[in-house]
Amino acid sequence: AAFFLVLGAIMPNSQITVTNVGINPTRTGIIDVLKDMGADITLENVHTSAGETVADITVRSSSLKGTTVCKNCRNCDIIPRLIDELPIIAVAAVFADGQTVIKDAQELKVKETNRIRAVVDEFNKCGIDITETDDGMIINGGKSIHGADFKTYDDHRMAMSLTVLAQLADGES
Repeated sequence: AAFFLVLGAIMPNSQITVTNVGINPTRTGIIDVLKDMGADITLENVHTSAGETVADITVRSSSLKGTTVCKNCRNCDIIPRLIDELPIIAVAAVFADGQTVIKDAQELKVKETNRIRAVVDEFNKCGIDITETDDGMIINGGKSIHGADFKTYDDHRMAMSLTVLAQLADGES
C-alpha cells in the first residue's frame, strides 16, 4: 500500500483509498512519516481480520514538507518499521518543500541491491537534488523533475518507486 499512499499524497487533485491494509504497529512507519510530512491520511473501517488489525486508508493530495527520518526520530526506532519503504519515502521527499534527511539506514545497502546508491543514481537522472551519505541520503525537494530511462536493478521496490516518481516527471520515462 505504501506506493499508492505516496502517489495519492503527491499527485495533484487526487484521492486514493486502499482497503483492508494491515496496520500492525511494526509496519506503519510509512504512515507516521507521511503524516509528519503533512500528508492528509485517514484510517477508516478499522477491524480485526485473521488476527491482524486492518483498515481502509485514504490519502488525498497534500502539500508535503521535508522531514528527518532516523533511528531516534519520534522517540522510537522507526527505521525497522519502514526500512523497505525508504525508497518510496524518498519519492515523497522529491515532491516535498524543503530538505528530507534519511539516516541510520545502512541496512539499505544489503537489500536486493544497494538501495541507497540505486535511489541516488536513478534520481540524479531526472534532475533531483539528492546526495548519498554513508547511512542514507539527503533530498532537496520541491523542484520540477524530468523523465528518464530508469534501471530497476531487478529490485521490485525500486521498480515501484521509480514508477510512482515517473508519474509526476515532465516527459516520458
